[in-house]
Amino acid sequence: MFALQVLVVLLLVAAAVVALVVQSNRDSVEEAKNRSVAVAQTFANSPGIVAALQSPDPTAILQPKAQSVRIQTGVDFVVVLNTDGIRYTHPLPDRIGKKFVGNIEPALGGGVVVEQITGTIGPLVQAIVPVRAPTGQVVGLVSAGITIDRVVSASDRQLPIVLGAAAGALLLATGGTALVSRRLRRQTHGLDPGEMTRMYEHHDAVLHAVREGVLIFSGSGRLLLANDEARRLLGLPADAEGRPVGEIGLDPAMAALFASGRMVTDDVVPAGERLIAVNVRPTDRDGGPPGSVATLRDSTELLGLAGRADVARRRLRLLYDAGVTVGTTLDVTRTAEELARVLVPRFADFVSVDLAEQVLDGDEPPAGISRMRRAALGAVTQDAPFKPVGALFDVVPDTPLAASLSGGLAVLEPDLVGADHWRTQDPEGAARIVEYGVRSLIRVPLRARGVLLGVVRFWRLEQTETFEGDDLSLAEELVAHAAVCIDNARRYTREHAMAVTLQHSLLPRSLPPQNALEVAHRYLPAQAGVGGDWFDVIPLAGTRVALVVGDVVGHGLHAAATMGRLRTAIHNFSALELPPDELLGHLDELVNRIDQDEAANLGDSAVTGATCLYAVYDPVSRRCTLARAGHPPPAVVHPDGTVEFPTLPAGPPLGLAGMPFETAELELAEGSLLVLYTDGLVEDRNRDIDVGLDLLRAALAHPGRTPEETCTKVLEAMLPSHPTDDIALLVARTRVLAEDHVAEWEVPSDPAAVSGVRAAVSGQLADWGLEEAAFVTELILSELITNAIRYATGPIRVRLLRDRTLICEVSDTSSTSPHLRYAATMDEGGRGLFLVAQFAERWGTRYTGSGKVIWTEQPLA
Repeated sequence: MFALQVLVVLLLVAAAVVALVVQSNRDSVEEAKNRSVAVAQTFANSPGIVAALQSPDPTAILQPKAQSVRIQTGVDFVVVLNTDGIRYTHPLPDRIGKKFVGNIEPALGGGVVVEQITGTIGPLVQAIVPVRAPTGQVVGLVSAGITIDRVVSASDRQLPIVLGAAAGALLLATGGTALVSRRLRRQTHGLDPGEMTRMYEHHDAVLHAVREGVLIFSGSGRLLLANDEARRLLGLPADAEGRPVGEIGLDPAMAALFASGRMVTDDVVPAGERLIAVNVRPTDRDGGPPGSVATLRDSTELLGLAGRADVARRRLRLLYDAGVTVGTTLDVTRTAEELARVLVPRFADFVSVDLAEQVLDGDEPPAGISRMRRAALGAVTQDAPFKPVGALFDVVPDTPLAASLSGGLAVLEPDLVGADHWRTQDPEGAARIVEYGVRSLIRVPLRARGVLLGVVRFWRLEQTETFEGDDLSLAEELVAHAAVCIDNARRYTREHAMAVTLQHSLLPRSLPPQNALEVAHRYLPAQAGVGGDWFDVIPLAGTRVALVVGDVVGHGLHAAATMGRLRTAIHNFSALELPPDELLGHLDELVNRIDQDEAANLGDSAVTGATCLYAVYDPVSRRCTLARAGHPPPAVVHPDGTVEFPTLPAGPPLGLAGMPFETAELELAEGSLLVLYTDGLVEDRNRDIDVGLDLLRAALAHPGRTPEETCTKVLEAMLPSHPTDDIALLVARTRVLAEDHVAEWEVPSDPAAVSGVRAAVSGQLADWGLEEAAFVTELILSELITNAIRYATGPIRVRLLRDRTLICEVSDTSSTSPHLRYAATMDEGGRGLFLVAQFAERWGTRYTGSGKVIWTEQPLA
């Protein structure tokens, strides 16, 4: 056995040494790779290396630097190469200008090459990295190498320690085995097994010395042996041994238990004034003699300890349940209700939670709380004699309640009947409480992070045990946890209110007036937090109207602020009369810039990301042009109630791809509904988007509804019980500009034609009853038509639109836009557009597929 133990120790030592050597070699190679790559990359990215490579004599500049880096870093060489693999530097000058030995192709492609080779200086690891110009082009290479023998791993340093520990273990195992063998021989005094058996027969002395009763019964039920402790516990007579169990003076229950012969484990049996824990085991198992052995233990004192342990266990369970139950939401009132619910009736018969009014609003209360509101009340009865939830009361100065709040200390009132000072806060209420049968009180201030939030009071009826000192400590622990949860909810309430206020300030407060569409909208923030959904209705030139719905990824203040920036940008881009696809392209660039700015300033690599649907409706042509960036498609409800989700080119979300967007054009009948929405309406954690679209189709398939009615019915059918995302819904009913409100003329490219157009326009204005606008309109059109004839080519068209304003449009095939300028005093021209801008309320230019349109708007009296 001794030799076997030594052999096992030797094998373990050998295995440890082999493993350490293998690990040492692996660590050395890995360290060589890491060091060579680090040196090569550092040198390749050092300032001035690109300029040196492009200089007339790179070796003169780079050789001293390479040698300095090689000496400082401890590598064997630092070599700079051109893209043909010719060395510019080398520790041996005669090798400069010669071909580098190694695989440089991956490095020329921009990668990093790490090789383990055997060179003239032995096994080594070399790394080859590219040198990039600011344009990203690879203009050279840097290689750094180090021999593996020069790298000392941690495993090499540990080898002597392991060998020393192995030698010590071998010595300890050898010496320990010898000592144990010697000690066993000494303890048994060299006895053989027979002599040891006779020694164990003298166990009687030990048997009678233990503090546990032992009884041995024969198979016939006679008592064979009873030790001193058993005689004491059971009061056995001196001649009890050898007599049947029923004749030794035992209590009937105890005698019946021993006579049954059954196996018993920790049965508690009364014996006089004692409670005895009894264990009985048969002796005839495994071939032993028939009979049984019983052990007895006095559990009278243990029962009292068990009662106290049970109380402690119940309190620990209450603390655990409170920790799990209280604070499941970030709602102040809900958290207070959870505290009252978990403590009644397990700790108190009544629990009241009173908070400063500022806490319920999410604000931090002042230093001295003078007024509180009841946030929660837990009671075992329905007619509790306490103020109801929502009741407001003042804290009376110089009362125990005021002192407890100012001092921050918990107070125990064990006898409310005999004490009068606690009644000063509310004498009438205190009288009702005592009359109801409430007898004891614990008052604990709610304090978290140094801020006093309110007070929690625990009450017990006279039928319940009076509060004690241990109960006070438990109440303080319970309230301390609840205070942190309530303060967290208060802070969340404040932040959420700020975010909601910011978000609502960034959304449109009212829709602008326009005649092209009858519009209704709904916006519902998520319960979990403020999101970045938005919508917009933007009047454009030529009676057209733009509809916008978008959704910024994420929730919180960042999403709301980003939404505001995007909404402002869309307003600015739409003022430039950009088509939907170009507008989304500019918006995509803006989101990319936002990401880059945040990554540079905050070090945040998260992508902002947003989706958007932009639609432009023209009531003259009844055409709607749409483009989307990762947004759900709109729904079109035709006048007969048919619901359609038109197929639009699905562009990528904003800020992700940088790819161009495409437009689609729909022709909508008068009275059609165009429904735009965000994904929170149709998609939820428990509902797939296809299911949501089917539900939306069913909710919209009802002809004759107004946009307001449609919004209401859609939300009734689609709104989840607990929305996890914002919902924006925009419903627009199309209108058509009457044909008699539109007039068009084609103008020849001849200045003499201007007078004829002026006359035609004057006649049309007279038909519309707008004779007063004739002079200004003729002046504006004369200037615009003259400019088109002078500077443009191709057909020229004039259009008048009578809507909320009088709109004049002159279109041509030129893509050059006129610019407003101020003519000098002696200039003969240059004042036309200035006059147009002065007489028109608004004017501008929009580009079309065939040229441009210059438009003006004049107010109607």
